[in-house]
Amino acid sequence: MTKYEGILLVDKHKGPTSHDVVDIVREKLRFKRIGHTGTLDPMASGLLILLIGTYTSKQSHFQKMDKLYSGIIKLGMETDTWDMEGKVIRKVANCKPDIKRIESSIKLLTGNIIQKIPKYSAVKYKGQTLYKLARKNKIVPDLCRKVNVEWKEWNLNDDEVSFTIKCSSGTYIRSIAHQLGVLVGSGATLKSLRRLMIGDYHVKDAVALRELEKMNLDELLKVIKK
Repeated sequence: MTKYEGILLVDKHKGPTSHDVVDIVREKLRFKRIGHTGTLDPMASGLLILLIGTYTSKQSHFQKMDKLYSGIIKLGMETDTWDMEGKVIRKVANCKPDIKRIESSIKLLTGNIIQKIPKYSAVKYKGQTLYKLARKNKIVPDLCRKVNVEWKEWNLNDDEVSFTIKCSSGTYIRSIAHQLGVLVGSGATLKSLRRLMIGDYHVKDAVALRELEKMNLDELLKVIKK
């Protein structure tokens, strides 16, 4: 069997799962030894790094890299998943956020912070995946982790906060949105998310998934980096 080796930078659009992207490349290469370096939720777009062949052994190295995201947090609304894909559990009519309160809340969510892990996540507890427990309406334990968050920029427009955030590995931007809503008092949910960077790898150097799907084998091999 022909072996393929390298790194493939993919710009995923909203909709497909990270595993869907891996399957597309596996089908094109007819090669199974392919993995990704960090899940990107279906509702999110942006950089997904695929490791091919022996490069899959570098997965833990890539997973430790910092990430850079841009997105929008909607205030005055809460969902059970902490993003727009979930069920709305709270809504504030005519939400008029106080910019000074938002600013002070963002300061509390900067640096080394403890964040709550979303119950609809792939994190495991005693061998059980949290989102599977949540979908079965079973008790989901409150799990937290220490992360580092740097708000590179943010802006308030009506009831939405646009942002660019650099964060350590394992950070849930959905959790930051949720925590901001709690601190502000209006509730909040993540409206959109785009991953711009993983370590020094930038989405501008990635191949759009829709273009990748059209590529033949020779074209695909040319964009796999060593």
